[in-house]
Amino acid sequence: MNTTPNTHQEMIENITYDELSVGQTARLLRTLTLEDIQAFAAVSGDTNPAHLDEAYANDTMFHGVIAHGMWGGALISALLGTKFPGPGTIYLQQDLHFNRPVRIGDTLSVMATVVSKEEKNRVQLECTVENQKGEKVLSGMARIIAPTQKISRPKLSTPRIQLFDPEASFRALLARANNLEAVVCAVVHPCDVESLTGAIDSAKAGLIKPLLIGPSKKIQAVASAADIDITSYELIDVAHSHAAADKAADLAAEGRVEMMMKGSLHTDELLHAIVARPSLRTGKRMSHVFRFDIPMYSKPLLVTDAALNIKPTLMDKVDIIQNAIDFSTIMGVTQPKIAILSAVETVNPDIPSTLDAAALCKMSDRGQIKGGILDGPLAFDNAISMHAAQIKGIHSPVAGDADILAVPDLESGNMLSKQLEYFAGASGAGLVLGARIPIALTSRADSARTRVASALLCLLVAHAHRVKP
Repeated sequence: MNTTPNTHQEMIENITYDELSVGQTARLLRTLTLEDIQAFAAVSGDTNPAHLDEAYANDTMFHGVIAHGMWGGALISALLGTKFPGPGTIYLQQDLHFNRPVRIGDTLSVMATVVSKEEKNRVQLECTVENQKGEKVLSGMARIIAPTQKISRPKLSTPRIQLFDPEASFRALLARANNLEAVVCAVVHPCDVESLTGAIDSAKAGLIKPLLIGPSKKIQAVASAADIDITSYELIDVAHSHAAADKAADLAAEGRVEMMMKGSLHTDELLHAIVARPSLRTGKRMSHVFRFDIPMYSKPLLVTDAALNIKPTLMDKVDIIQNAIDFSTIMGVTQPKIAILSAVETVNPDIPSTLDAAALCKMSDRGQIKGGILDGPLAFDNAISMHAAQIKGIHSPVAGDADILAVPDLESGNMLSKQLEYFAGASGAGLVLGARIPIALTSRADSARTRVASALLCLLVAHAHRVKP
């Protein structure tokens, strides 16, 4: 076994009982962030709204105040356990008084002073915590057993706590619709609870004015069973899902609806009705885009195409990428970075997707794809991890910072998207682009919330189409 220490690793060393003296002090500085409070709540289970809820803080006239003395107590414990006296310290007792609340942004000075040394290596310490204004926010006494043997060891790397609030991400996404008028939406065959709930929730959120198209008795039965009130929404009765798709496409061709929402029917039924009407085509291939909020990624990520084009050709990929760039621009990302994925990051004639990636990058250089920064082939790791890109010596404005992942085919894209959702805890929404109107296209297994998020994406595209048809 190799026990040679890493000379570059930070070391911590304790102070033994014999080395301590009355009046000796140590200090720790720390600035409180919202992430600190959320992390503390996550590991402690302390979800007291006075500590966490901004709305509660408003109601009680303490906006932005974190009345979290326990966090201050944790900082005292950190000082004693890692620095003064440090490793080997046994915490016996503490008596702390919380004098005033701690606010986000406060820089706290944590101080411990030896008051007395007792038998059996016991030590009494006076503990205080002051904010940047010199105000005492916490004070009290701590009693410990000080270490008797000298310890010097590498500082442990603490686990990374990744804070991700799907509810907050969802609210932030919905906020993009503020001040936007709801658009008329053909909801095609909403004959199960999730698709009908998603449509009605989208309407209640002010995103759409739904036209419910399908067998009226079936839709009403679903509404009744799920206690969904649909009496204020227009219901267009047709015999079956094929007829619902045709009716929705007709309404779109007539300009009576500005978007569609897929219900409980197969995707190919809906798209066939659209393709059959030339007035709904734009000359570009239709493609699907997923938008994900991912706990371990610093920004929203688009994945295309994971739902429509099974084995796209090079020219299909031009349209797929252009659709994604145009959508990313609508979402506020100027010059999005597109990583064209493959299994490797070098061109290999035996891997066709690497050849397509190289060609697409050159086509972008020649202006055949506009508005984005392309690079590829890139493997998944160096597309989204700067560290992986650096290890492999990849110098690229895209590597490690992609906004869009362009996958080689539907199979790889579909598996990647489901892995992001089910393994990585991503929150996703999806839509179809390339037609005259956007289509909220979700899996039949998707929740009503996913359908609302997808409707929001379509609303933004529909309004962008109003400005630039």
